Amino acid sequence: MLKDSTILVTGATGSFGKAFVKKILSDFNVKNVIVFSRDELKQFEFKNEVSDSRLSFYLGDVRDSERLLEVMRGVDFVVHAAAMKQIPASELNPMEAIKTNVIGAQNIVSASIKAGVKKVIALSTDKAANPANLYGATKLCSDKLMISGNTLPGNTQTRFSVVRYGNVLGSRGSVIPYFKEKSKTGHLPITDLEMTRFWLTIEEGVQFVLDSLARMHGGEIFVPKIPSFKIVDVAKVVAPKAQLDVIGIRPGEKLHEVMITEDDSFYTVEFEKYYAILSPELKKIDFYKKNGTPVNHGFKFSSDNNKDWHTLETFRFILIKNNLI
Repeated sequence: MLKDSTILVTGATGSFGKAFVKKILSDFNVKNVIVFSRDELKQFEFKNEVSDSRLSFYLGDVRDSERLLEVMRGVDFVVHAAAMKQIPASELNPMEAIKTNVIGAQNIVSASIKAGVKKVIALSTDKAANPANLYGATKLCSDKLMISGNTLPGNTQTRFSVVRYGNVLGSRGSVIPYFKEKSKTGHLPITDLEMTRFWLTIEEGVQFVLDSLARMHGGEIFVPKIPSFKIVDVAKVVAPKAQLDVIGIRPGEKLHEVMITEDDSFYTVEFEKYYAILSPELKKIDFYKKNGTPVNHGFKFSSDNNKDWHTLETFRFILIKNNLI
C-alpha cells in the first residue's frame, strides 16, 4: 500500500513520530515522507540524525489550516500524531490545548479532504474514554471530528480512522524517566498503590498504526490488546531500593484507565489482537458483518479488568531490551 506513496506525519519530531518515520523509511519503498512540526530545533536535530533523500521537512502548526493545505497537496496518507498532551499544562492553558487538539484536528480533516488524501489515521489516547481531564476531553473531541470526517458533505475519497492506546514506555513524559530521576533521591512519589495502566513500547505502537492504516475502512477506533501493570510495580522495577511515598491521586487523574467504555460495547467488535469501535455506518458493511466478534453489551476494556498482565520479570525484560533501565 505504501509503495511509491507520499506520507505526511504531523508531530513527526516527537517520540512516536520519529520512530514511525524511521520505520517506514527502512521497511517501505515510499516516494516521500513529510516531517511536519513547529519546532525548528527538533527538525534540525532530526535532519542530522536521519539522512535520507526521501525526507522533506516543513515547519508549521496544525492550528494553521492554510499551511496544512499547502503541505498536503500530493499527499497519499496522513498520520496525525501532533498534540498537546501534558495533563497539567492542558489544565493550566485550556484554550491552548483546545486550539491544538480540537481545532488542529478539524484543520487536518478539512485540509485532507480538500487535498484529496486517501487515508488519515489519528493517534488518540486511553484518556479520551470517559475523560477526567481537559487533555482527555480534547482528544475525545478530536476522535469525534476524525470519525465524522468520513461522512462530511463533499467527501468522496478521504477515509479517517483513529488508533487509541495507553502509556508508551520511554516516550516523552513517560513515568519511567521521571522515576529514574527521582530514584536518585531515594524516594519515589506514588499516587495510589492500586493504580494500573496499559503499557506498550514505541515499536509496538508504530506497528499497530501501520497495521491499522492498512486495514482501515474509515470510521474505526482501533484499540490494541496490550498488557496492564501496576504503577507501584513499575516503581519496584525501575528503582527497587527507593522508598515509596504515597501522595494521592492528582486532579484529572484516574485510578484505572479505560480504552473501551460500556457505552462503546454496542459498537465494538473483537479480533485476535485488537478491538475496533465502529461508527454506525461501518456496522452495515460486509467486512464487519462477516469478520470480528461483537463484544457483549456492557463490556468494558480497562487496565484493571484486563486479561493480560505484565509480571515484574516481563516488564523488567522489556525495559532492559529497550535500554530504559
